[in-house]
Amino acid sequence: MDDSAPLEAQLHAEIEQLRTQFPRTQELYREVCVLLFFRHGVTPTANRLYQLVKKGSMSAPAEALTRFWATLREKSRVRIEHPDLPAELQFATGELAAVLWTRAVDMAQEQLAAAQLEVQRLAADAQARQAQAEAERDQVRQELTGSAAALDGAQIHITELDQALAIAVATASTLQEQVRLAQQGEQQLQRALETARHDFASELDKLRADGTLAQERLKAAETRALLEIDRERQAAARLQKELDAANRKAEQGSTRQRDEVQKLQAQVGDLRQQVGVLEGNLDALRTANARYVDEAAQARDQRDQLALSLTQAAAKQKVPTAKRAAKPTAKPTPGPRKSSSPVGKSPRTRQS
Repeated sequence: MDDSAPLEAQLHAEIEQLRTQFPRTQELYREVCVLLFFRHGVTPTANRLYQLVKKGSMSAPAEALTRFWATLREKSRVRIEHPDLPAELQFATGELAAVLWTRAVDMAQEQLAAAQLEVQRLAADAQARQAQAEAERDQVRQELTGSAAALDGAQIHITELDQALAIAVATASTLQEQVRLAQQGEQQLQRALETARHDFASELDKLRADGTLAQERLKAAETRALLEIDRERQAAARLQKELDAANRKAEQGSTRQRDEVQKLQAQVGDLRQQVGVLEGNLDALRTANARYVDEAAQARDQRDQLALSLTQAAAKQKVPTAKRAAKPTAKPTPGPRKSSSPVGKSPRTRQS
């Protein structure tokens, strides 16, 4: 099989060259017979010729093969006319050549008959295949007729799908724009939340500082008031002692000392008045201290409420974007407003 492959390739190449030299069918078949028989030593048959040339009808290679053998028999007739050869030997040699030629022709005829039978069988098979192909063709035509209607319906469906796809693309673009705007709003709310936190922390620090300073001032005022009250009480006790001493001296009788007693009583009255004033100042300081304590409590309550509001706003901002995209017609929920009214500052502590 390995040896036949190069031979087949060579035969096909030589036959292609003969096609250009001999365009007529019978001449081409004749030259192929010469090529097979004389150059390659292969006995040509009608089936083999048709397989190699594949031109014309199935009877064309058989007719060309018959003419080839007739021409070869005519040209190969042996005529021995040698002067030194006896006539009997000449006749016997001619008869031997004739017998060989006859045997070759008979073999060729047998191969021709076999080739004709094979051609007939192939023709019957080809007709059967043709009938089957025609039946399949009719079936395919019917299927194509049904497929045309299905194709029209499919085309209409494709058009509807294209329209739906365009609507979906437009909706997706709208949703993407809404998501982008929502993200921008979320970023703005986040920045506002950070600003509010910073402002709240600063205000809280100020309130704490003011409360601490007020408490320190209140403690200093209380200390000073207590010291003054102690001093006044000591002075009043000393004056009372002096008054008692003066009274004792007055009892011993002295008009001059009575005047002094009156002066001392006036001084005692002044001192008592001063003590009352100082006690009033002390009560005012205590009242202011209580008010500062209440204001500090209110500031802590405001701080807790603002922290709760900030926590709720941060929780609302963390809603998934997919939830917003699921409701494209709903307007984006506005974030928590930053309170326009500033956080209430504690009243400035009065100087003691």
